[in-house]
Amino acid sequence: MKIDIITLFPNMFTGFVNESIMSRAIKKGIVEINVVNLRDYSTLKNKRVDDYPYGGGEGMVLMPDPVFRAVDDLKTDDSVVLLMTPQGIPYKQKMAYNLTNNKHIIIICGHYEGFDERIRSLADYEISIGDYVLTGGELASMVITDSIVRLLDGVIKTESHINDSFNNDLLDYPNYTHPEEYRGMKVPEVLLSGHHENIKKWRLNEQIKRTKIRRPDLIKEDIWQETIY
Repeated sequence: MKIDIITLFPNMFTGFVNESIMSRAIKKGIVEINVVNLRDYSTLKNKRVDDYPYGGGEGMVLMPDPVFRAVDDLKTDDSVVLLMTPQGIPYKQKMAYNLTNNKHIIIICGHYEGFDERIRSLADYEISIGDYVLTGGELASMVITDSIVRLLDGVIKTESHINDSFNNDLLDYPNYTHPEEYRGMKVPEVLLSGHHENIKKWRLNEQIKRTKIRRPDLIKEDIWQETIY
């Protein structure tokens, strides 16, 4: 997979692509992440890419020309284009899984005040990572990229993410490690029993209970009501 990220601030991605799982995935050749400086596509002498909005208003707005030039240069028949914006559809784990099926993803980072409305025509999907506003789409693009790359074959063990929160519309189960007791808090006996079937049932039950308490909007009563014991 190849991911091109179009941004005004390429230096923000230095640590992101050079640390942890992301770095290992790149070194293994599983993913190629290309951080594209939008200013390289500006035709203005000062490499400006934004301007004041028509009709007045605070802040600067991304001009369409450099963004269109960048996408035109990067896009292929296999590309899917994502636009980071708080006005987009809420990002979900299922979307991350679906995006892993693409060979090439182009991510356009939004800007402080916004972007020229015509830029929307470039996007296959407009995506929001939450009901809040950031100074730009860079952090959002990192969230999207991380969520996709970790699901690619060979990046981490499938067993490590198959029970992640939001898979099967459930939150993850509680996890414990050594010591068995810490400050009066003990590891549940079932996890120490070595009985794999009982552990599996306990974990599913805990997922359902946790989801009902913390994210009742996710739970599907018709699917899970008979599982609880």
